[in-house]
Amino acid sequence: MPAERLVLAEDNALLRAGLTQLLEGSGFVVAASVDNAVELDTALADPDVDGAVLDVRMPPSFTDEGLRAAIAVRERRPGFPVMVLSQYVEQLYARELLASGEGAVGYLLKDRVSDVRQFVDGVRRVVSGGTVIDPEVIAAIMAHRRDEPLDRLSARERDVLSLMA
Repeated sequence: MPAERLVLAEDNALLRAGLTQLLEGSGFVVAASVDNAVELDTALADPDVDGAVLDVRMPPSFTDEGLRAAIAVRERRPGFPVMVLSQYVEQLYARELLASGEGAVGYLLKDRVSDVRQFVDGVRRVVSGGTVIDPEVIAAIMAHRRDEPLDRLSARERDVLSLMA
């Protein structure tokens, strides 16, 4: 079985080089290693790549380019494996990324990855169609859901509110 071909997107040069070495040393092929959203979009358009490991915040705006690229590639290629690495939980996009229920998705917080083998196993699991989510990501998403006032309304109350609007 040929090695999985990955796109790696990380704007920090040292982290990108380290992740490339780690992934390639673990049997993956890093088909593209990019540091900005424009090159990321081009790399993800390659039909021969099998998955991606993406940072959330990348140039040019350092907001959510990586996560938006992950969502876009999964719209074009449903179930495309994506492992998101971030320093932050981007709740809105994280929910959207997980909403399809198709699996093959991961969302890990960089500062909580303490075991390299577990990280590599997580990438393998995602590429194989599994899901790997940091517990803090889940907690942040669930906390946000509880805080949504509309989520506390019954179906009938939502209907009435919709009619009023």
